[in-house]
Amino acid sequence: MKADITTDVLIIGTGPAGSATAALLSTYGVENMAVNRYRWLANTPRAHITNQRTMEVLRDLGEEVETEAYQQATPKELMGTNVFCTSLAGEELGRLRTWGTEPESMAAHLRASPTAMNDLPQTYMEPLLFKTACSRGTQARMSMEYLRHGQDADGVTTICLDRLTGQEVSIRSRYLIGADGGNSKVAEDIGVPIEGQMGVGGSINFLFDADLSRYVAHRPSVLYWVMQPGSNVGGIGMGVVRMVRPWNKWLAIWGYDINQPRPELTDDEAAEIIRSLVGDPQLDVAVTGVSYWTVNDAWATHMQKDRVFIMGDAAHRHPPSNGLGSNTSIQDGFNLAWKLAAVLRGEAGPGLLETYSQERAPIAAQIVRRANQSLGEFGPIFQALGMGEEVSQAALEKNLDHLASEGGEAMRAALREAIAFKKYEFDAHGVEMNHRYASDAVLSDGAAPAFDKDPELHYQPTTYPGARLPHVWLEDAGGNKLSTLDATGGGRFVLLTGISGRAWQAAADTIRQAGGPTIDVKVIGPRQALRDPGGDWARAREVDDDGAILVRPDHHVAWRSMGLPEDPHGILDAACRSLLSRPGA
Repeated sequence: MKADITTDVLIIGTGPAGSATAALLSTYGVENMAVNRYRWLANTPRAHITNQRTMEVLRDLGEEVETEAYQQATPKELMGTNVFCTSLAGEELGRLRTWGTEPESMAAHLRASPTAMNDLPQTYMEPLLFKTACSRGTQARMSMEYLRHGQDADGVTTICLDRLTGQEVSIRSRYLIGADGGNSKVAEDIGVPIEGQMGVGGSINFLFDADLSRYVAHRPSVLYWVMQPGSNVGGIGMGVVRMVRPWNKWLAIWGYDINQPRPELTDDEAAEIIRSLVGDPQLDVAVTGVSYWTVNDAWATHMQKDRVFIMGDAAHRHPPSNGLGSNTSIQDGFNLAWKLAAVLRGEAGPGLLETYSQERAPIAAQIVRRANQSLGEFGPIFQALGMGEEVSQAALEKNLDHLASEGGEAMRAALREAIAFKKYEFDAHGVEMNHRYASDAVLSDGAAPAFDKDPELHYQPTTYPGARLPHVWLEDAGGNKLSTLDATGGGRFVLLTGISGRAWQAAADTIRQAGGPTIDVKVIGPRQALRDPGGDWARAREVDDDGAILVRPDHHVAWRSMGLPEDPHGILDAACRSLLSRPGA
């Protein structure tokens, strides 16, 4: 049967993962189509924390994409201090400087990346990525529901339901991507192994409009954590008042017992919960939405089957702790898109695609474990205040009286330490930036360097193969500042070397002329197109001036040579054949 539509890559879902992948594929010149069963993009601001690594993906998509993201986002200066309290108007228990606003962490963030963290709700991020994809060539279909697929040696035939006409539509593609969320039917259909458990807790989101500036403007934050009776039942650890737009659009989160029937709340009941969290019984509040979701603790141990891949929430299902959801989803796309492009262009063998699971499944497991562990790390705060599993108002008030008394020094110290420990959720720079891939698309050169600091809290730059290329500010011939990440990426392989390594250029030219991949060689040094005026790159590169660092399109180091070998062409060609699963490897 002839398909109704043909394309190279079909993407099911237009959330952060699907839209980012579509945008990247279109940027790389790959024909693709993205479908969404709904008639709209995100209509609630679910994901919001946007970390530096994700901003580097947006930067790689182009200055206009990065610039618009910053324009739409709340800057990190207003994200800064997580507040723990009995209500916004009530007693404050403590604060934690977060998301790179603590001075030492701020310096580390500035050193790590040319980008800045921000708060960009999904209602702004998703349209930006979707618009970028469509403007660059993605064919999009809304109200198009995935039903099933079948694959053969040459491609995938997918059957979708056009929800406007009620007709089934067949779409023929070379590859299929399931970015269809935590209840992914694509993942179910290909039978990927899922570890962990779904539905371990229940949460309710209340979207509302209210002017809360008098409670928050002097202590700006994204998240205000509220300890009240019932706040540790289900949910994500405590009650939450989350900023969506400073300081009049908000989202409140409250938990419920997943083992009991789900409470069905009216807007009036939602407003009372909001007023309780804020601590203002007369608050003028407009409830604009109520939604329910479950806390999950599950991940795919393998993320593909032949020509079908999954990504985003389809592969890693976890609470919003650490703000890892949409970030990891977008980074899934950054990993897979260049590999699909290389295979479709004939620059790589299909074996390259197997490295997607090799590299991203361990990340899925890591971030699901970290997000769920962060939930448990609210426990010490309750314990420091003498609260057990049940929190009563009378006991809370009594213990707060003790906290503020002369005899409460031990309680105050315990509370300070418990709140400070939450940096593993709210300032875990290493979790966001320390990804080191081990796969057939990386050629190791020995033991990986050990982390000299806590790898969850602190990013450690290295050019060791598999790691993300360190960010260093360089200068072009016109005196303009650019990052090493700006000099790489863009859908191409880049080889970085020094003046003594000019022979690598001839090696790369020979590989290209013989039908191999195009490798953009960049020589860094005095009087070159790229300069290192402060010597920062020379200190960061970990190879000699005549050595070479081969950087993949996703900024990760694929291979490096510590110096110039006798046969640079032979060495580089063998590396490329192996990395790209090309004949002769």
